[in-house]
Amino acid sequence: MKEVHADLVILGGGPGGYTAAFRAADLGKKVVIIEKENKLGGVCLTIGCIPSKTLLHAADTVRRAKESSGLGIAFSEPGIDLDVLRNHTNSVVKKLTDGLGSLAVVRKIERIHGNGKFINAHSLIVRTGETDETTVTFNHCIIAAGSRPVEIPGIPYSDERIWGSTEALSIPFIPPRLVVIGGGIIGLEMAAVYHEL
Repeated sequence: MKEVHADLVILGGGPGGYTAAFRAADLGKKVVIIEKENKLGGVCLTIGCIPSKTLLHAADTVRRAKESSGLGIAFSEPGIDLDVLRNHTNSVVKKLTDGLGSLAVVRKIERIHGNGKFINAHSLIVRTGETDETTVTFNHCIIAAGSRPVEIPGIPYSDERIWGSTEALSIPFIPPRLVVIGGGIIGLEMAAVYHEL
């Protein structure tokens, strides 16, 4: 079993986690980030805000083309290649997550890929594989564990017509009709994207 000690341990490599890690490292602290995914960025960057904003930009391009006829500029009906759109979105995400990884390396932040579990007030165990574990002791800890979509009781999520935000952001296809449950940021953004596409 590997053992690591840090001034500051951060559980979660999303926007709250990596910004705290970068600031602490800049102040001279030894920092360890524990993240279950093999990249920094969290839900926001990988399956939330950034993919959503990238798709909103594409949808806005379609909207502007439609509205340009009022200026005397006409475009034919847009063709949408979902594979190209998905690949573009994935490349934006990859560029940003790779950039965060480089910033962590420059700051000498140690990253541990796995799930952390507290064993007392100043240490935790990180399962880093099937059998591998790392004990991490620390002076301070920040829990920045992020979020996940909530499943509404009684809705049959096994039905392929029902998507959570993660599935909606992957754009499996453009349905002729779509109902969005939830008027929060991601719900409004998905409604806008699918409406324009």
